[in-house]
Amino acid sequence: MTAPVPIPPLFLDRMSRLLGGEFPAFAAALEGEPVGGLRVNTLKLSAADFGKISPFPLGDAIPWCPSAFIFPLSSFSPGLHPYHLAGLYYLQDPSAMSPAALLDPQPGDRVLDLAAAPGGKTTHLAALMQGGGLLVANEIKDKRVGHLAMNVERWGAGNVVVANETPERLADHFGPYFDRVLVDAPCSGEGMFRKDMGARLDWSPEMVAGCAVRQRNILRVAGKLVRPGGALLYSTCTFAPEENEGVIAEFLREFPEFDVEALPLFEGFERGRPEWLEEKSEKQKAKNKKQKAQESLAGAMRLFPHRVSGEGHFVCLLKRKGAPGADRAGDERMPEMDRARRGLWAAFAADALAADFAADRLKVRGERLYFIPEEMPDFGTLRVVHPGVWFGNFKKERFEPAHPLVLFLRRGQAQHPLNLEPGSPALAAYLRGETLPSGGPAGWTLVTVDGWPLGWGKRVQGVVKNHFPRGWM
Repeated sequence: MTAPVPIPPLFLDRMSRLLGGEFPAFAAALEGEPVGGLRVNTLKLSAADFGKISPFPLGDAIPWCPSAFIFPLSSFSPGLHPYHLAGLYYLQDPSAMSPAALLDPQPGDRVLDLAAAPGGKTTHLAALMQGGGLLVANEIKDKRVGHLAMNVERWGAGNVVVANETPERLADHFGPYFDRVLVDAPCSGEGMFRKDMGARLDWSPEMVAGCAVRQRNILRVAGKLVRPGGALLYSTCTFAPEENEGVIAEFLREFPEFDVEALPLFEGFERGRPEWLEEKSEKQKAKNKKQKAQESLAGAMRLFPHRVSGEGHFVCLLKRKGAPGADRAGDERMPEMDRARRGLWAAFAADALAADFAADRLKVRGERLYFIPEEMPDFGTLRVVHPGVWFGNFKKERFEPAHPLVLFLRRGQAQHPLNLEPGSPALAAYLRGETLPSGGPAGWTLVTVDGWPLGWGKRVQGVVKNHFPRGWM
């Protein structure tokens, strides 16, 4: 067995100075067992209903996220269960559920998740928005955007656009367009020391300083995307004051139109620690503007692993003053289906589906058919991976459904489903990519697990050919 990586001594020294008498409990927590969380997809079922069908025992409900439960990481493998493939839940650190919950988006809002991969906070935002409004999930790194898209697809939300852009290009295009913006900033990862040995290896004081510079630059651009009257939530999974209160203090000096909004105190939450910021000079200390900004930082929130069931986190909500101005984005002009394609889609839907979809939200992009959000702005030349739910492709004289359509469907929305039971040989065979014997009408059939949509099959002469995506097996 590989020996555990020690926690960096310089980090421990700093936290000992900052925490004082609390430090022994904090240090002990970092050497303890990490805590997991399971968040139910309330777009598909309630937390109470999931509790009735859960194949594994669930812990206490998480106070700041009523749709989630504490989950023991070492006891089970919930990521391998078919309910997970069907998008019934997301596995996430309980502390990481606080940013979306505290941003509190509403149905009909325009929301931007600026650094969204792998998608935990995006899926949480989508559930809170009940699938309404517009949610742009952006990821700048090409290597991570695919994982984000997969998690968004599995969630089955109809209001998400997945983008692959720089914050600067988004700000230049949209301007102050969004009601709420979430910046879960790249950080030094100190809050993950309990569960991630790589974070311990990578840490250094220089890394903390470099992260703070990058965070200030990201937040500076994010502020330009928030409409007057809107909200900007900044979060990290680190304890370093330079990356938390320090970044916010610098932002407030540059953007006086923003104020810190005091967040609610759930059990175990702590207020921000403006006193942890070092004063650079007596002259700066005397500036009333700076003093006022630092005092307001107490409205932010800190989560420590010795106080809550979760890892380390920092959250700060900023409100922009003023009334909303004119929109700059304009309306999306994606083409609608032509007559031939409408016929192909209608024929497929009549044979395979038991659901209706708003015709004005069915749009074409190349050979693909998408179900777009109810409020869809013009993205211009921005890189958009998916402008909504990918329903399928138009082939020569036929429509071929895509896997995201499966996960967007709800129970009972298919004409001839093939239902498989958890733990059955047939389900195991399907998830391995094998064909299944099955009587019934020829054509596309929805394969379900306990009635929950799981994947496509195509029935030909009593055999269902497997169309479950290889990358998901």
